[in-house]
Amino acid sequence: MYDHIGFKTADLDASVRFYEAALSPLGHVLDSRDRSSAGLGPKGAPALWLYAGTGGPGAAVHVGFRANDRGAVDAFHAAGLAAGGRDNGAPGLRADYGPTYYAAFLIDPDGNNVEAVCMAEVA
Repeated sequence: MYDHIGFKTADLDASVRFYEAALSPLGHVLDSRDRSSAGLGPKGAPALWLYAGTGGPGAAVHVGFRANDRGAVDAFHAAGLAAGGRDNGAPGLRADYGPTYYAAFLIDPDGNNVEAVCMAEVA
């Protein structure tokens, strides 16, 4: 789990569309928005902050979002692709990370590597 993360985006509107769609299956919503920033996360607790702008060190980021179940990982991947993300790893087990590590990876509109992961045991 993380408290918050923020990064710059060259196209705030495109990134908001992408993250609203991709993170909806994980229970995240657009909670705050103005001309230069947007905050997404569980209602009332935005934890992902997008800022209009480009450049600077560390522009590309990797962030992993916890999913409650494997279906949410699958839905994250499908919604993110439909919203303009690029596939960076289809939903599936990642045995190198652990026996129950089920994840999917997307590249967002600014080149950031975004992951949804569920580590729950399957009955």
